[in-house]
Amino acid sequence: MEIPEFTCLCPRTGQPDFATLTLDYVPDRVCVELKSLKLYIWSYRNQGAFHEAVTNRILDDLAKAARPRYMRLTAKFYVRGGIFTTVVAETRKSGWQPLPEMDLSAVPSQPSTR
Repeated sequence: MEIPEFTCLCPRTGQPDFATLTLDYVPDRVCVELKSLKLYIWSYRNQGAFHEAVTNRILDDLAKAARPRYMRLTAKFYVRGGIFTTVVAETRKSGWQPLPEMDLSAVPSQPSTR
């Protein structure tokens, strides 16, 4: 899932921070419902948070709610003070291993238009 409109506030200056969040996960018994995710993400708009802390908090909250086999949250924050910040946090169930990667280069691609 890609969430291109994440915003929170810098806890020092109160200025807005903008990021694109990418959520990759392998569900177990529960899936993340998109409208609930959207409302949860919007709840950060007026909260002050450091980039690393907010990324870890969102991952912790989502993992607690969905209890996935695997979940990774990548937060790409736009420039602040001349620096782009990317934070990656992940969690996995004990013993979970991904399946081997598949080589898709031999699969013919379909045009994206009709």
